[in-house]
Amino acid sequence: MLEKNQTAPDFSTPNQNNEMIQLSDYKGKKNVVLYFYPKDDTPGCTIEANQFTELAGEFNKMDTVVLGVSKDSCASHQAFIDKFDLKVDLLADTSGELCEAYGVWQEKEKNGVKKLGIARSTFVINKDGILEEVIYGVTAEGHAQQMLDLVSHL
Repeated sequence: MLEKNQTAPDFSTPNQNNEMIQLSDYKGKKNVVLYFYPKDDTPGCTIEANQFTELAGEFNKMDTVVLGVSKDSCASHQAFIDKFDLKVDLLADTSGELCEAYGVWQEKEKNGVKKLGIARSTFVINKDGILEEVIYGVTAEGHAQQMLDLVSHL
C-alpha cells in the first residue's frame, strides 16, 4: 500500500469520453484528488460522486482536479455522468492496472463471503506528483468536503 510523501504512480487511463488521461498531464499545473470507488450508479458511489460534483467549483478554485476511478467501462461512466449530471471525470480502469498500482484491489468480505474488489480509497497528489494524503477505507458521506478541506492547505 502507498504512503504519504511517496511519488504517486503515474498512469495513462481513458476517461468517460475515451480520452487518455495521464497523471503527468497535471504535473506543475494542478493538484489531483484521485478517488477509487467500487461501481458506477450504486448507493455509496453515487453519494460520493454527487458530493464531489457539488464542490467541483471549489476544487477548481484551488487548482485541483477530481478524478474518480473504477473498473467500469467508458460507456458505463458516461451513463453514470449523464444520469446524475456529474462534474468530475471518471477513469475506466478496465484492466485493473491502476487499482493494482495504488493498492486498492483488495480482499473484501460481505455476508461471510470473501472476494476481491476495489476498497474505496482516495489519494491527494500535489503539483509535484507527491502523495499528500493516502486514505484506504473511505466513508462516502462527507468525504468530498474532507478532501476539499485538506486541499485548501496545499
